[in-house]
Amino acid sequence: MPDPTPEFSVRVATDPADLIAAQRLRYQVFVDELGGQGAGVDHETSCETDHFDPHATHLLLEDVTRAEGDRVVGVYRLMDQTQAAAAGRFYCANEFDLHLLETSGRQLLELGRSCLHPDYRGGTGMMHLWAGLSDFITHHGAEVLFGVASFHGTDQAALADPLAFLASKHAAPADLTARAIGPNAIAITPRDGIDRKAALRAIPALIKAYLRMGGTIGDGAYVDRAFNTTDVCLILDTAQMTARAAALYGSGQ
Repeated sequence: MPDPTPEFSVRVATDPADLIAAQRLRYQVFVDELGGQGAGVDHETSCETDHFDPHATHLLLEDVTRAEGDRVVGVYRLMDQTQAAAAGRFYCANEFDLHLLETSGRQLLELGRSCLHPDYRGGTGMMHLWAGLSDFITHHGAEVLFGVASFHGTDQAALADPLAFLASKHAAPADLTARAIGPNAIAITPRDGIDRKAALRAIPALIKAYLRMGGTIGDGAYVDRAFNTTDVCLILDTAQMTARAAALYGSGQ
């Protein structure tokens, strides 16, 4: 359990040890907790990795009251257009057609591999991580944030209502969207008559947080069986972010 009064710090990873700490937290959450697998899962070192890691910026949330070497309790992986070009593509491009985003003339920032240590969920840790992200965006000028956002599980029947609710109420604008592609892509048909409260209960907290800030959802979903998730492409135009959400996003409280 965390210290009753954790002391948070947010910074960018600067050396291999920082990257390993991020990958170990990702392993704890995505592999141990959620059952994910894949070519980048290293059970010997308890790290979850992929070939995008060396090209990306890794934002770390640390609880400095913890022992050194065990302080990373939250992570975000960030990639701009230059980093994506060096990596060969954005991570999302394996699941979604990003053509409209990439030709929009806007400065893009892909948010990925976001996770929080289970002991720090429901507290202020995520807000501190978002505050650090807000500072990063301010300094680097990102205009459109996007990335894979996941539902746990691949049961399409169980996820039909929350996905349809997202498509009905939170669809991205036609000129700034991304479409699920490939054999694992599934169509989402907007429809009326969905139990709103039940649908919201089924939507992961992180996705709901993005929606409160003005986030939107791309066209369709992608079933990622390796990670045991069903993915949507979440898109947030910072120019459309509500004033209240923008204040909360950068508050660090």
